[in-house]
Amino acid sequence: MKLQHLLGLLIAVVSCNVPKDGTHVLHVLSTNDVHGTWFDSSYVDGSVRKSLFAVNTVVKDAREKYGADNLMLLDAGDCLQGDNATYYYNYVDTLSPHLFPRLVSYMGYDAIAAGNHDFETGHRVYDRVAADLEKQGIAFLAGNAFRTSDNKPYFPTYKIFKRAGLKVAVLGYTNPNIPGWVPQNQWKGIRFESLVPLVQQDVDRVRAKEKPHVVLVLIHSGTGDNPSLENQGIELLRSLRGVDLLINSHDHRARLEKTDSICLMNSGSHSKNVAHGTVSVTIEKGKVTAKSLDVELIPVHADAADPQMRAAFRPEFEAVRDFTLKPIGTLECPLVTRESFRGMSRYTDLLHTLSISCAPAQISFAAPLTYDKTVEPGTLVFNDLFSIYPFENQLFIIKMTGREIQDYLEYSYDKWIRTWDGKHVLNIQQKDDMRFNQAGWSFVERSYNFDSAGGLNYTVDITQPFGKRVQILSMAGGTAFEPEADYFVSMTSYRACGGGNLLTEGAHIEDLESRIVGRYPEIRTILYQYLQEMGSIDPAVISDPQRIGHWEFIPHPLADKALEADMQLLFRK
Repeated sequence: MKLQHLLGLLIAVVSCNVPKDGTHVLHVLSTNDVHGTWFDSSYVDGSVRKSLFAVNTVVKDAREKYGADNLMLLDAGDCLQGDNATYYYNYVDTLSPHLFPRLVSYMGYDAIAAGNHDFETGHRVYDRVAADLEKQGIAFLAGNAFRTSDNKPYFPTYKIFKRAGLKVAVLGYTNPNIPGWVPQNQWKGIRFESLVPLVQQDVDRVRAKEKPHVVLVLIHSGTGDNPSLENQGIELLRSLRGVDLLINSHDHRARLEKTDSICLMNSGSHSKNVAHGTVSVTIEKGKVTAKSLDVELIPVHADAADPQMRAAFRPEFEAVRDFTLKPIGTLECPLVTRESFRGMSRYTDLLHTLSISCAPAQISFAAPLTYDKTVEPGTLVFNDLFSIYPFENQLFIIKMTGREIQDYLEYSYDKWIRTWDGKHVLNIQQKDDMRFNQAGWSFVERSYNFDSAGGLNYTVDITQPFGKRVQILSMAGGTAFEPEADYFVSMTSYRACGGGNLLTEGAHIEDLESRIVGRYPEIRTILYQYLQEMGSIDPAVISDPQRIGHWEFIPHPLADKALEADMQLLFRK
């Protein structure tokens, strides 16, 4: 009797794990690059914006339509950076349970892949968040991030789920180019491996071991026009076997690709869309005999936020709002970020002033990291610091020769402008760029890599080709600039680690770590400290030519007229 009973139990267990014959339909919803758009309301004026609250309305509708057991909710990374709320729960209120795990638990997320900006927050943040997610039963995946101590994955590679009567494997990976952007102290004890061929190897291993009916792969990697370590999405789409849905991210470009055997989906960024993948699986005698795939984008409507979720997290919103509306100083001139594209501006003057103030810096490099925003004169609150400087970049100081500085600037301006052709000076194209909500015309290259220099007097000749545009006249105070001399140059940690390739391809520096001579806190923190000390941002102080120097596009008036025309195309303002 005991043997028969055990055999009966075994048969029952096996039968429970074998899907019934017929067609099973799995629905997969995904987000990516949310960047802290958790709340549906602005902290300053209460205006409505797209948010996870509105995403949850889409999710609830889908669960009601398709059935909760037939649906999965996933995210492809960059969850912990980009907004006042992420900053507050990462670095200010570190005693309360972190808000992000509570939000995604409320929404019923199943798995999340770590993004490069998630690693940028540092061990104290992402280790804490990962532990909280694990307690909530949510997988935080990064199968290509390995411990240097034992070569084992720092976070899990995959998790198995039972949905729609099927066994579903979800594998997740972060961006392998993190060492090229993020300071090493933020990911100490970890090494990152390329997604090719690792993902295929992991998929083969998981399929052999777990025998899933459906395989989903989350990657925090862009598609890109050409394969690179940063953008491996298309390469994986074309090469992966045994994968049904490839969910990519990172480049903030909503995208759908469909083939007979695999589909790619990217929801874009900042809670603008939810990607929806459908996997229909036909089972006959316990085996998969057919599959069909489909993908679509579901727009998220800002005014459709889930009222129950809003009410549940109202105290957290108020805590963030109260913190970010705290007065911290005075602004005596407008900061118009888009003006940085046509020459010197108060905005980049401020960045250069902050950077050069950090010893032993003599020269600074800075780019307009806020694309198109105006901070008006008056009382500044902490929220304004996010408009001025939206990222958690630290400030590094490295040693460079004068010749390397010259080459660096030539490389930067070659991305920024083109040689005057009678039509354009700025390197722009007639193409939308939704990363910056740019319609009509946009920059060909990424504008956050358009570095100008502080501490120097120089000109940029729009009529000259690459290599002959930048003429450095002197240091800011009028002393000679020597090509063979060594200088201390301040820049973001992103740039000092190789971001944008200005140091590696532009200045031809290979061992970046050996050049670092100083490390300072986050640039937003330096700005806050400046306001605490000075009380105000005074144009006479931040734009002092004896300190930050002067540069301009020449020849006049040709450059002025051409730049104005290009600015009109870009901003129509």
